[in-house]
Amino acid sequence: MGRDSGQLGFHWKSLLGVLKPQQVVRKANLQDDGGLTAWCVEASKALALTELARKVCVTWNSRMQTTAGRAWWPHRTIELNPKLKDCEPEELWRTLKHELAHLVAYERCGRRKIDPHGAEWQAACADLGIAGEKPCHTLPFERRKMKRKHAYICPNCFATLHRVKTIRRAVACYDCCRKLNGGVYHDRFRLVEKKPSL
Repeated sequence: MGRDSGQLGFHWKSLLGVLKPQQVVRKANLQDDGGLTAWCVEASKALALTELARKVCVTWNSRMQTTAGRAWWPHRTIELNPKLKDCEPEELWRTLKHELAHLVAYERCGRRKIDPHGAEWQAACADLGIAGEKPCHTLPFERRKMKRKHAYICPNCFATLHRVKTIRRAVACYDCCRKLNGGVYHDRFRLVEKKPSL
């Protein structure tokens, strides 16, 4: 790659000696990726976003199942699905740029509310070399199947709600509250756990 090319590039050895680890408490399921973080730092500097370059961090999240990546603002972190390591390299780089584009868009707009995949994000995608990027991926990540063992029933309309985990707080039937109580919670529509029949 030539020095005058419009592409973002950098030298690994010179960069890795300069980067300092961020003082952030990480969850156990996250693993930092120094190489991808370094690329995001350089991309942010090339776009004159110094605060993003200073704070951006890329991690692999082993708990992700169907999502390819996720960007967190204002933490300026990107989480990637480890399944991307088994895909073509182009998919990994496209996902990384897609998520970095979210951070670039938010960085440029400050406190102004923007559509996550709106014009600001699309402009950031173009700046990162993925113009025309789609909001969702088409990667073959299988959804983990979880058995919904808990059932709750509305005492008014008898609608049943199936859940993976138990409900630990007062929850009422949304439809009944909306139709019969102006959308406000009322205890008479509180969901009751349906005991399994023996």
